[in-house]
Parts: sequence; structure tokens; C-alpha cells
Amino acid sequence: MDTTLGIGSRVEHPHFGRGVIVDTASETYIIWFKSETGTKIINKDFAGLRVLAKVEAESGEENNGITLADIEQALNNILDQRLHEMQLVPMALKWNKGIMILKPHDSSLQAKEVPIDVFFHKIVMVRDRLRLIEQKINAHKVLTDEEKVDLQQYVTAVYGSLTTFNVLFKETHHQFRGMGGKED
Repeated sequence: MDTTLGIGSRVEHPHFGRGVIVDTASETYIIWFKSETGTKIINKDFAGLRVLAKVEAESGEENNGITLADIEQALNNILDQRLHEMQLVPMALKWNKGIMILKPHDSSLQAKEVPIDVFFHKIVMVRDRLRLIEQKINAHKVLTDEEKVDLQQYVTAVYGSLTTFNVLFKETHHQFRGMGGKED
């Protein structure tokens, strides 16, 4: 294993998955792993750590005063910023320029037409906000693991309720997944 990796280097651990080095010490790296929603201390000589993107270590980088509280604050800032971002998610081409018509049973009432791309954008925003809620649940400092699992089940059930709209997504990896991992 390369012992000259600097803060910001991206790595992959055989058990914890992908992570980013957030601090270094003389013999260890402190790495934030998305799968763990937290940091782990990994020995610099651990052979199973694969480098994905190397950032050169700067002189004096060890013990540079970054604390776990600094890391948590940075992650909270990132989560707050993500609330206002939307990932570019392509809609299936067959729906381009399409219109969704909501027609009431009562013929005296007017139908409502909504461009499908506008509706799709709102569905994607719902999905992104659900993901943010999941991240906040997992990173919550006061909730017990049992409470986190309980809340996650509700979020997963909401995903399952939204699988009807999977037909709008161009790529299947962007689609909603319910409890069973397939459309409900």
C-alpha cells in the first residue's frame, strides 16, 4: 500500500467500500466511508486498500488539527447543499414533449394538462429528497440503530409506492425500489 496518500485521496476497502481520506497520522489514515456514514482508522500498510484517485501528501500534513467534529461539520454542510441540488436524471425518450392529462369523472369540470417533463422533474426531486432524509437518518447522533431501521422502513415503503413512475426513467438504476428491490 502507498503510504504517501494525502487528504482527499479516494480509496476502496474490501469490506467498507469506497471512501475518502480525511486525515493522516504517522501509521494510519482516517477514511470516511459512505457505506458506514462515518470514519474508520485504517493502517497505512493495509494491503487491501486500493487507490482510486491519489492526492499527494503535503509536508506536515500529519496531525494537521482536523478533528472528527470538523469532519462531521463538513459532511453536514455537504448534506445541506445537496438539499438544493438535483442530479441530472434522464427521462425515457418516448416521453419527450408528452403531456399528462388528469381528467375528472365529472364532465362539467375541466381537465388538467401537465407536461410530462415537468412532472418527471418533480418525481426526481421527491426521490432526491427521500435520499437526503435517508442520509440524515443514518447520520443522526441521537437515534438508536433500532429507531434508524424503523424509520428506514417507512422511507423504503415510500419508494415502493413510487415504483409506478419507473416507466418515466430512461435508466433503470435511477428507478425507485421498494422492499423487494423490484417494482411493487
